[in-house]
Amino acid sequence: MSRPMAITNNDVLIVVDVQNDFCPGGALAVQHGHEVVPVINRHAALFRHVVLTQDWHPPRHHSFASTHAGREPFQEIVVAYGPQILWPNHCVQATPGAAFHPDLAIPHAELILRKGFRREIDSYSAFYENDHETPTGLAGYLRERGFSRIFIAGLAFDFCVRYSAEDARRVGFDVVVIEEGCRGIDVNNSVADTRAAFKKLDVLLVDAV
Repeated sequence: MSRPMAITNNDVLIVVDVQNDFCPGGALAVQHGHEVVPVINRHAALFRHVVLTQDWHPPRHHSFASTHAGREPFQEIVVAYGPQILWPNHCVQATPGAAFHPDLAIPHAELILRKGFRREIDSYSAFYENDHETPTGLAGYLRERGFSRIFIAGLAFDFCVRYSAEDARRVGFDVVVIEEGCRGIDVNNSVADTRAAFKKLDVLLVDAV
């Protein structure tokens, strides 16, 4: 894995969903998820521009297994926009689980983007809801700010990081994923699938910056 070019003022770091519920002890914990925090803090200090994303679900969100009678977490159903994995209740608005990890220290972050707040549709990507049609507005914000290259780190590598990277690439940004700053869930070989998707889309995967 090669290192990217030197960081410039046209680069932005997107830190994806480093929240309590995705860390050990949380409702949808990613194994070793807390280990990304010091890595991301260290990398964020290298960037002038940083955006944070925050999963922000209302109670009884459609992606929660508890919303569907007789369903269990990690089962898959088909909804209007396609397949949907059902998750444990997580990152419910204004709960401790939805808060950022307490050791995440990026005071110079310029934007916090909340996603997944529409009850009837899930939102892995920082750019689009899971229907791949409803934008979050992030692409327009980044373009208007003049950014051309996006670095991404966070949780989880094979879901919200993956979808964010893929969508960023499809809307025209150069994309670098900092693997050292990610951890995966690995549902149904999703980590290997993520690596293959990145290669196909020319998303650069690096150990560190």
